[in-house]
Amino acid sequence: MVTSTQALFLGFMAALIVERLVELVLSKRNAARAFARGGVETGQRHYRFMVVFHTLFLVACVAEVFGLRRGFPGAWGWAALAGAVLAQGLRYWAIATLGDRWNSRIIVVPGLAPVTGGPYRFLRHPNYVAVVLELACVPLIHGAWWTALVFSVGNAALLYVRIRAEEAALGEVYAQAFSHRPRFIPEVPRG
Repeated sequence: MVTSTQALFLGFMAALIVERLVELVLSKRNAARAFARGGVETGQRHYRFMVVFHTLFLVACVAEVFGLRRGFPGAWGWAALAGAVLAQGLRYWAIATLGDRWNSRIIVVPGLAPVTGGPYRFLRHPNYVAVVLELACVPLIHGAWWTALVFSVGNAALLYVRIRAEEAALGEVYAQAFSHRPRFIPEVPRG
């Protein structure tokens, strides 16, 4: 029998899946625009792994909650939900700031200056901070701590590869624009 908190968790996960599908459509549209402007793609090999990894994450969240009968952890679950919602807000702030330059793939249009507004004023990779928060918090909403642990560790390895590829593709102009901005921990500029 499904408890009320499990039903709510399933609803949250369904919304997350719909959100990801919408993001894939947006990414595909933005990729076509980037390629039409001469965009060059890198990182294709790890991208396929990333898609599988994030799909398995969604499955694992639900599988652990139901397969291991994880209960709602009370205050910890509410805190995890707040973290997951914060992650979504940060993700969409980054996506909105990048506009049609946002993509789930690494496609660089030569000659475009890096985007330095929005959350990029405070750190280099706000979307990846959102992903780190999400992978830790979403499973913990309903006590799926194994999923949170395993996928957080896996994501650290994936981001190690992804960020190196992305920063190399963006080149020297990006490196200069972001030389004083931290990668993950926000820093509020003075003055």
